[in-house]
Amino acid sequence: MRRDTGTLSDVISEYPLLRAEALRIGYAGRALLPPLTFEVRVGEMWAIIGRNGSGKTTLLRTLLDLTPRVDGGLERLGVRGIGYVPQRLGLDLGVPMRCVDVVRGGLDRGWSFLDALRPLRARAQVEQALRETDTLAFAERQFVTLSEGQKQRVLMARALACEPGLLVLDEPTSAMDAVAEEAAFDLVERLQRARGLGVVVVAHHLAVLARRATHLVYLDADCGLVLAGPSGDVARHATFVEHYGHLFDPPGPHEAHGGHCDDHDHHGPTTEHPR
Repeated sequence: MRRDTGTLSDVISEYPLLRAEALRIGYAGRALLPPLTFEVRVGEMWAIIGRNGSGKTTLLRTLLDLTPRVDGGLERLGVRGIGYVPQRLGLDLGVPMRCVDVVRGGLDRGWSFLDALRPLRARAQVEQALRETDTLAFAERQFVTLSEGQKQRVLMARALACEPGLLVLDEPTSAMDAVAEEAAFDLVERLQRARGLGVVVVAHHLAVLARRATHLVYLDADCGLVLAGPSGDVARHATFVEHYGHLFDPPGPHEAHGGHCDDHDHHGPTTEHPR
């Protein structure tokens, strides 16, 4: 069910869309990080933060069931589906493809001859996604001819076509300038309110997320540290501050808590597992 409300707090849900419980990520049965526990709810924007090689991509792929988890629980509760905006879309740009064709690719192709109305509903879903992302005007244009900002909006429409409850974005603004990046995240927040979505995003450009992310997952493979919780709590942890300063801190006094790699003391709602 879609809702159009004025503020993100209006659509915060009491039940989680996604729950990770003592989740261990990795490859071939070998964990890269300590167990991680967090829940994503409607109206929340979770930013996955960490340096290159920290496990961000592995975590994202695990949440999407593209990589099997090593251990722990992973549940999707009440999620209509997951809309995924990849870092790089696997399209052969040498093949002519209209924007509307790209968006249609986000639909389930499992057509059923028993459901005669499904093609009509699919057409309506595609048109709605194009309209909500302001891409309807160039739906017939070739995807390759678009600007980076326009391409990203089309990919957002593609992710929305299946009417998801959770939107997952992997570095959605990596090829954009600062103005286009702000516009892209304005669109994400608008869609989040209009559709009642939870959002999980990985991004390297953190300044724009510092003003928008409600929650953070911080991964530090060097320290064997994972943190997850409200952005203000995670951002005050000393190890996080050491790498990112007070970028994510809410207004007010800065109080670094927790510790560095060799400090095992931590209290608060975030989860920490120093090695």
